[in-house]
Amino acid sequence: MKDNKNQTDNSTSPVDTTPKVTGIGGIFFYSENSQVTKEWYTKNLGLEINEWGSSSFESRDINKPDEINSLQWSPFKKGDEYFSPSKKEFMINYRVQNIEGLVNKLKENGVTILDSIATYDYGKFVHIMDTEGNKIELWEPVDRKE
Repeated sequence: MKDNKNQTDNSTSPVDTTPKVTGIGGIFFYSENSQVTKEWYTKNLGLEINEWGSSSFESRDINKPDEINSLQWSPFKKGDEYFSPSKKEFMINYRVQNIEGLVNKLKENGVTILDSIATYDYGKFVHIMDTEGNKIELWEPVDRKE
């Protein structure tokens, strides 16, 4: 007899909507001269810079192989206000699911929410602060399908 308990039938499996982080969506950091930094990474490491001034790394979620995910890498000019109110040299963007539910959970836990959820063609965003003063960007993407 075959043991089917570890096999998943995607057509009947419930969709997980638990408010949580599902991966890294971006890595952003300060640079003295972001253009020179981008050029160095392009010349020496082969990073291709896209229209947002960053490099995009595409991948697939093993549980959703038909979706194309991306991770953004981008240097920002030192002191750029996008990192405010954080005084740190970096910011991480986390991919999330159910951003509305996650924001509600964070509010219940007393987490500082810096702005309202903003919606764009490519997903929803909100910014929070952790206990160390790091600004965190949460992103519920609209993933591309093949």
